[in-house]
Amino acid sequence: MRALLALTLTLLCAPTWADSYEALYQAAGWPQQEVHFQQALKATREGYRSHLPQAVYDSLQHNAERRLGSVQIRQRMLNQLRQQLSSPTEALQFFSGPVGQRVVAQEIHASSPSELKRAQTGMPAMPASPARQALVERLGGVLPVREAGAEVALALGSLAADSLSQMLPGLFDPAQTQNLVQTQRAALQRQMAGDLHNTLLYVYRELEDAELAAFAEFAESPAGRQYYAAALSSLKAGLAVGQTLP
Repeated sequence: MRALLALTLTLLCAPTWADSYEALYQAAGWPQQEVHFQQALKATREGYRSHLPQAVYDSLQHNAERRLGSVQIRQRMLNQLRQQLSSPTEALQFFSGPVGQRVVAQEIHASSPSELKRAQTGMPAMPASPARQALVERLGGVLPVREAGAEVALALGSLAADSLSQMLPGLFDPAQTQNLVQTQRAALQRQMAGDLHNTLLYVYRELEDAELAAFAEFAESPAGRQYYAAALSSLKAGLAVGQTLP
């Protein structure tokens, strides 16, 4: 009887769970972040136009659309999120709330083309009280900022290499490719670690200390840790850096 009841509840709740993952994807700002990524991807492709032979550039365009098209990224990310995050409820509650929406707004603004262009010249040093600095250090210990930033940079930087490998089979074998990706990934993460706390102070500069504290509390909670681990895994699946796609 208990088994039948459990099965009935599972079947009844299944559509709700599916909708909850979609709702979390929306509430956490992933669609807007993906738009900003596509804008950066377009700028990267245009930068290669005058430096690559036409055949290589055409291959680059094809690979970008196949691996990093909006539909493909979204599908892979949502599939991975469903696999890695056992329950979206608590994360959805946070990101749907006033503090969560403020956090998302700051993150979306930080990834906009205008902000990325401004960051190329270096972020200004952000003064902070000891209490605010402590909050940012807590966030730096749990948010996968370095890892996520490295994946995005690798995805943008790997377009030409993907195209050359496709046109010249055997240029890199799978083991060489993975070793190269891992080496670049580690180097990028080390580079981003150097200014992590100041970066967080800058990105979340519009948040009040109380909002920053609530954000840190969620991020450090079991639900928050699980969400960010699943989010990073989903980002990796979505960008598929160094992966062979069917």
